[in-house]
Amino acid sequence: MRLIDGHTVDDVVACRDGAYAPFPLRDEPARWSLVRTTVVTSVGPVVVHHRPGPDPVLLLHGVAGSWTTWTPLLAAADGLRGRGVVLLDLPGWGSSPAPSAPLTIDDGSDVVSAVLDALGTGPVRVIGHSMGAFIGLHLAVALPERVRSLVLVSPTTAATVRAARHPWRALRTLPAYTLLRAGLLVTGRAAVPLLRGLAAVGLLRLLAAPVFTHVRRLDRSVLDAFVRELRPGGFTAAARSAAGYDTERWRSIACPVVAVLGRGDVFARPADLDELRELVPGVRTELLDDCGHFAHVEHPAVVAALLTP
Repeated sequence: MRLIDGHTVDDVVACRDGAYAPFPLRDEPARWSLVRTTVVTSVGPVVVHHRPGPDPVLLLHGVAGSWTTWTPLLAAADGLRGRGVVLLDLPGWGSSPAPSAPLTIDDGSDVVSAVLDALGTGPVRVIGHSMGAFIGLHLAVALPERVRSLVLVSPTTAATVRAARHPWRALRTLPAYTLLRAGLLVTGRAAVPLLRGLAAVGLLRLLAAPVFTHVRRLDRSVLDAFVRELRPGGFTAAARSAAGYDTERWRSIACPVVAVLGRGDVFARPADLDELRELVPGVRTELLDDCGHFAHVEHPAVVAALLTP
């Protein structure tokens, strides 16, 4: 256990420049023997890519993500080495249609449960990014029998909850998150054509720069997906749901938990790991140098190394 910049972490991983974002995003399910199916849930149909197998792994994407956001991790982890795999596009993201009402954290865990039931999957190892990490934490609270372990990748946790409750105060603590939320609230549905218009005139890398440490070294597929999947309705719904969440519930989590955070993450801070250690018994924490908010894209091999039981 180490003290870094005044914050406690179990380890700090120094990532070599040559390993930064080595894989593109791929919409090629056959590459990993994944089958596409649609599962009907209480909030609408959900598109799932899956592969049966032992010791199944469930991957939950975050805001501005879909199942393809995990393909760099699949490439780095050799397709997760023969394990079963479940990747879903959460309602309103990727290929899953938007729900009729804004999605809540409880809805998220209900959707996951319905998908696992439909696939006949037993307990899973959950890997969640950002919003997906939040849903994974809640799943371990609400349905602990479903979760064997948790890996939280660039998780949005206590600081995001406070920012959602008190946006003016959060201008000091999480300015990027607060300004993005305000911008999407102001522009509403116009945000999507506005973002795509800015990308069309060559400002794509500028748009993505706050969340990646080396935006000029990203494959174009990563940038295109970021703009395509940044959906205002889903983002603001996630913020509203987080604002009302009681993080004290995480104290009941009993499964093994690992949390990995980039030192350059603009949606979370190293101090979040300290708070997570107070709330989640026995959590192991990792701080990645040279990393922003998409650790599984920026340094997929490092994240893959955390997946061992």
